[in-house]
Amino acid sequence: MNRDEAKIILLPYRPGLADEADPQIATALALAKRDPELGSWLEEHCARQSALRNAFRGIAVPEGLKEQIISEQAAKEKMPVRRRNFAFAALAAAAVSLVLLAMLALPTRRADDTFTIFRSRMAGVALRGYTMDLITNNPAEIRSYLARNQAPSDYVLPAPLQPVEMVGCAVQRWQGVKVSMLCFRTGKPLPPGQQSDLWLFVVDRASVKSAPETDLPQLAAVNRLVTATWARDGKIYLLETEGNEPAIRPYL
Repeated sequence: MNRDEAKIILLPYRPGLADEADPQIATALALAKRDPELGSWLEEHCARQSALRNAFRGIAVPEGLKEQIISEQAAKEKMPVRRRNFAFAALAAAAVSLVLLAMLALPTRRADDTFTIFRSRMAGVALRGYTMDLITNNPAEIRSYLARNQAPSDYVLPAPLQPVEMVGCAVQRWQGVKVSMLCFRTGKPLPPGQQSDLWLFVVDRASVKSAPETDLPQLAAVNRLVTATWARDGKIYLLETEGNEPAIRPYL
């Protein structure tokens, strides 16, 4: 199964339902865990489905609808076949109208440009594996590389984070803008092949809707990662590492 085939299979997938029991969907979900691009697509797909589901739930049921349906059903059983078909067509048209109204009720803002999705996407980058564009422990070289590639380079590191060894960087993308990914090594033993265990993502705040506005770190768990987020000078900072709150506090 390739990436395009997996996308087709996952189009009807709805998180939280029993879809995972389907062998093809289970295979596609497993591929999404290994493929960062497919994983990002799946996260955006699930976010859109969640927004649509919430919009449907927000549609109020008209008063007297139950009684109207019962009375119309009784009348339909008495009417000629031709009139029944007409009534069925009218109900079908009404159902389509409700779906269209629900879609129009969705926020005009894209559902996949919110801070929650951004944080999930960046956590996925760290968890599913990544390739550093530049491997070096020289902070000046890292800033220079990011500046040359039009990624945020005028970041300010928290004082406790400054002494931590930097091992490289990468440029990620988010909604058409570039995100700086700074990779650190805390000194803890790492699994074979893993080069860093602490990651800082920096992006322009204007590109992330509903992002925190405070410079006080906001902590949250994402899968097996603990994250800290804060805002400063028009930028959003997202620090991630494996573990829980005590694992990230020393670097804030």
